[in-house]
Amino acid sequence: MSTSLARTLDFARQIAYEAGQITLRYFQRGVAVEHKADESPVTIADREAERHLRAAIQAAYPDHAVLGEEDGLTGSEHATYRWVLDPIDGTKSFVRGVPLYGVLIGLLREGEPVLGVIHVPALAETVAAAQGLGCYWNDQPCRVSSVSSLRESLVVGTVAHGYERYNRSEAFQRILNRAGLFRTWGDCYGYVLVATGRAEVALDPAMNVWDAAALLPILSEAGGAYTDWQGVPTIYHNEGIGSNRHVLPELLSLIAGEESS
Repeated sequence: MSTSLARTLDFARQIAYEAGQITLRYFQRGVAVEHKADESPVTIADREAERHLRAAIQAAYPDHAVLGEEDGLTGSEHATYRWVLDPIDGTKSFVRGVPLYGVLIGLLREGEPVLGVIHVPALAETVAAAQGLGCYWNDQPCRVSSVSSLRESLVVGTVAHGYERYNRSEAFQRILNRAGLFRTWGDCYGYVLVATGRAEVALDPAMNVWDAAALLPILSEAGGAYTDWQGVPTIYHNEGIGSNRHVLPELLSLIAGEESS
């Protein structure tokens, strides 16, 4: 299985790169923006990149299902393997010409994430991992940091306000008060920073499965953790925390309100 998964990871890295090249054709070019029913933005770059990913996967793995942000689920709901795609994670950054967006590819086996790729085309960075095979940053092994205190940590977040909508405003403020440094290098790039040891925590009060599927195997194989805000390692709870694992107990105590100093 490890040999097969390694080949699949190579395939996923390649198609993520190809999708990223599609997005770059539109990046900083004044691409037109539409809005979906939930008011989130979408562009022709999102749609073309996802179509490319789907076509490549369906050609290589015709018995696998595919779930994408833009075009939903194709293939059997009961397929053993399901690819989960976000062709541009960080579309709001993309349309403003900010390079901190990425192509996300996850692979689930019986519903559990076993492979993940984050490709950040405008920065030429790729982080990729598969279960039992380690995590790699541009072909070199990478690990989370060894920092063990939030006072010494860099915490990043996709958003710096609006946590009250998710009943997380007080917890977020406690984390800010404790963190050594906070920056809004968010969306998937925040998790790239954690997986490569450049940040200790990435926060998101709202996540979809296509945002999260690639993150759990990447952070796990890098020695860290991807969990919900209660510390459960899952991609299905519509919220996310990436951490280097060492600071996670302290973080969870703050979230629960058990520490305030």
